[in-house]
Amino acid sequence: MERIAVIGAGNIGEACISGLLSSGVEPSAIIATNRSSERSAELAERYGVHTTSNNREAVRDADVALLCVKPAQILDVIAELGEELTNSGSSTVLVSMAAGVTIAAMEEAVSAAGTPIVRVMPNTPMLVGKGVLAAACGRFVDDNQRAGVVELLSAAGQVVEVAESQMDAVTAISGSGPAYFFLVAEALVDAGVSLGLPRELAQQLACATASGAGAMLAGGDSPVQLRANVSSPGGTTARAVRELEESGLRGAFYRATELCAKRSSELGKS
Repeated sequence: MERIAVIGAGNIGEACISGLLSSGVEPSAIIATNRSSERSAELAERYGVHTTSNNREAVRDADVALLCVKPAQILDVIAELGEELTNSGSSTVLVSMAAGVTIAAMEEAVSAAGTPIVRVMPNTPMLVGKGVLAAACGRFVDDNQRAGVVELLSAAGQVVEVAESQMDAVTAISGSGPAYFFLVAEALVDAGVSLGLPRELAQQLACATASGAGAMLAGGDSPVQLRANVSSPGGTTARAVRELEESGLRGAFYRATELCAKRSSELGKS
């Protein structure tokens, strides 16, 4: 893809820009929009990309437009872009990063008939190139466009293709998932302080442990096997895990993810 527009270059949009440049895309191929002139100037200076406050100008002749705006804004932005796509006859692929908003709703909002749309659920580790991006393609996305979008998104992390019907569940597991791990790390830090450790040391231990555990999970062994490897019969870890189970940790995750998926669905309907 020769020309890439990033609409709404906030944190997620900047992560996309950074990942694309790291993967070898030339800065001159990227144009980013932001309502703040100061933010646009910052992006231009930091990355060397083109910037504008005009979304329609940004998508003109673009091969793909990464829509990194809030769910409440996405349909209005798509309607605005649709006018430009109709007038220019462009076959720009619209890639939405907005949670909850369905492909059908986006196809209805765009005035350019047959516009290819891809719905993506990213997560914040894409800011460090370690994201998980789940993608569902609309009916007008052809094989070449699909492959091109997957290649682009891979610059920010691991891409998985899913059915759109799975998106609310994906949101609950990977989209919101980093917050669950951050909460666990926060709780471990507080527990360490309660046990008498200085907070700085407790945080160092908890964060380094989370990083190491994540690396082991990426190695291919199942979480069940990895936990069993640490849990010696009758040992300290087995005692701690038993308490977590009896305190309802597993059930809490079931309930939390169910509520998260429900909220994702509600966002789409609203």
